Amino acid sequence: MVIHGSGFECGNNSRARVLFGDVEGRVLIAAAQQLLTRVPEGASSGTVRVATARGESGPAALRVGVQIADNLHPVGNPAVDAEGNMYVTYSGQRGQQLAVSLYKITSNYKVKPCVTELMNPTGLALDRSGALYVSCRHDGTIYKVTPDGRSQLWLEGMGIATGLAFDKDHNLFVGDRSGTIFKISPDRQVFVFATLEPSIAAYHLAFSPAGELYVSGPTTSSFDHVCRINSHGQVSVFYRGLGRPQGLAFDRQGHLYVAASHHGQRGIVRITPDGEAELALSGSGLVGLALLPTRRAVLTTTDALFTLDWDVEGWPLQN
Repeated sequence: MVIHGSGFECGNNSRARVLFGDVEGRVLIAAAQQLLTRVPEGASSGTVRVATARGESGPAALRVGVQIADNLHPVGNPAVDAEGNMYVTYSGQRGQQLAVSLYKITSNYKVKPCVTELMNPTGLALDRSGALYVSCRHDGTIYKVTPDGRSQLWLEGMGIATGLAFDKDHNLFVGDRSGTIFKISPDRQVFVFATLEPSIAAYHLAFSPAGELYVSGPTTSSFDHVCRINSHGQVSVFYRGLGRPQGLAFDRQGHLYVAASHHGQRGIVRITPDGEAELALSGSGLVGLALLPTRRAVLTTTDALFTLDWDVEGWPLQN
């Protein structure tokens, strides 16, 4: 965490201390107007204070994410069903067959193997009935997983299938990393909906409250963009200036939340409908998020799953 202020300099070989509640964090870099500190193990949501030899600052509100599962390999958003169960992948390297590739984390944070036979699961999306759809980038397949954990091949031939999202009419949209967004009707008719620049990793999809499809797909550029696609498949650039934009989510007011880097800082970037961006949540390695009606966020990093109480305006729009 970076803390900006003034009067942080200390004399007599003393240093500023940063207190997360009653737990002290390690100060990595100290300057007169800036401190870089590591959030300590055991810190929880509450307040943060800075103490020097001359006195102590007032408390500033702070929310800290709580890790609820690790040893995972998410490559996008988690999925959360109506009962609060969370689904997250262990995607692995392309072509790597793993003992368990999809996990279910219950609402009381018990981690359970969900599906074993999927290779390189990538995108996750839930339909209205609670069935989970999973894309597999290895062979371009889409699987349907029932709430009791039974999986079946639902569709194949989707290229390098990555991001998934349902629209309000229950059409499933699939991002093929090589440059195509497919639209699949409820009776499994496949249409080419739009064509984009290929991504080096994956497409990530989300629908806005207005029904437009937003797509991120990191390239080799450090100045990537998020695309907006209208109902006719016409593509425009919504926002440009993100580093490796990945998972997407919307709130009710149409603010877009993106797991990305902004001005060199990694976290969740909030972008207004008018295209104004700011870092709303800081965190290294973030790749995806889900916003829940309980004013809680579920966050994925490259190897773990976190939960965070996050009270923001417009909260939230859940898929």
